Amino acid sequence: MKNVVLAVALAAAPLAHAQRVISISGANFTPVPLAVAPPLADAAAREDALQIDEALLFDLTACGLFKVLDRKSFLADPKEGMDPATIKLKRWADVGADTLVKVTVSRDGAKVKAEMKTITVATGKDEVTTTEVRDAKDARRLGHVFADVIYSLFTHEPGGFQSRIAFVKKSGSGKDVWMADWDGHGAFPVAQGGFNILPSVTPDGAGVAYTSYRRGHPELFAQRAGGAPQLLVSAGQMATGVTYSPDGKKIAYSVASGEAAQVWLANADGSSPWQLTDTPYAINTSPTWSPDGKRLAFVSNRGGSPQIYVMSSSGGDARRLTFQGTYNQTPDWSPRGDLIAFTARDERNAFDLFTVNVENGKIVRLTQDAGNNEEPAFSPNGRMIVFASTRRGAPQLYVMNADGQNQLPLAMDHGSYFTPDWGPASR
Repeated sequence: MKNVVLAVALAAAPLAHAQRVISISGANFTPVPLAVAPPLADAAAREDALQIDEALLFDLTACGLFKVLDRKSFLADPKEGMDPATIKLKRWADVGADTLVKVTVSRDGAKVKAEMKTITVATGKDEVTTTEVRDAKDARRLGHVFADVIYSLFTHEPGGFQSRIAFVKKSGSGKDVWMADWDGHGAFPVAQGGFNILPSVTPDGAGVAYTSYRRGHPELFAQRAGGAPQLLVSAGQMATGVTYSPDGKKIAYSVASGEAAQVWLANADGSSPWQLTDTPYAINTSPTWSPDGKRLAFVSNRGGSPQIYVMSSSGGDARRLTFQGTYNQTPDWSPRGDLIAFTARDERNAFDLFTVNVENGKIVRLTQDAGNNEEPAFSPNGRMIVFASTRRGAPQLYVMNADGQNQLPLAMDHGSYFTPDWGPASR
């Protein structure tokens, strides 16, 4: 249950806040100095407030849009209230804040109520006020809700902080598919037992499709947490790497036969399959959809080494996109349409992450000299990338901005994690 009250409707934000819209890209971008005051909470809601605060601070820090100011520098009274008329704005200006974020949290039985205000320090204007009520078990997600509101206020783009990721976690001699909130919290298993790999979040964000060896050879399944696995592609085929089209109506995957592998398409339930690529002696794998669903990028060794190719989702000739490097793999097409992120083996035989511009082929390196970095996946708005890295030993999940800046680990339990996929923003 929730109740949202916006002092300034976001739908009208382009007019009300035109002077505050921030262009995130470009060499001249400077993060916005943001002061997030410690939340005020009644005694029953202190733990809820800590969870909300932790999620909000991580979201605002990780997105790269804001410079979240150190609370040790704050000069204002910690008990200062929410009313702009009583807030000592000069004290916030003196610590360099452009915008002030205030949060209050209260508990009523099993329900948590939280209110968030953003105030422009220079003018004292209350830019947006949001009030939400959630079950106490979902208190942390209120931080993600508030982060989405703040992000949209400054960019007029969706934030995507209420989205989920899927990933593989090593379990004994096998691998299981899990899901979690985008920041790694609230993780839960979806497919356990045996060898389950390469998850792809379903279009509604509530489950995953994945490759499983539970019956000996690789097949494709879809499954929700607590539900039974639903077979998508089998018929004796060695199928791997399923991914959904942006409209959720189609899937793409790879089928191996003999010494070759081809990209296939089918309806979302696996029906009406048809072969997209046709190179009898080459391996074509790891398909990823363009955001309009009209093209697919994939990996092919038809030119001698694994490279990224692009072709129409209705068939035809494929265009080679990458010419640098001798081992390029795991492409993921940005929802913004301009870039494809991928893994490449460099001159040191280490794996690192790169992006390639779909139109002009320009390559940009994102990671370097920090272990092996693999399997990138874009956020729903294309502004961030989640990936697996061995920089601290066992593979862990990290997040960074799409230009490689601001690389941060996700807070997850001890274990080895692989092949993350970032699902759609909550609707």
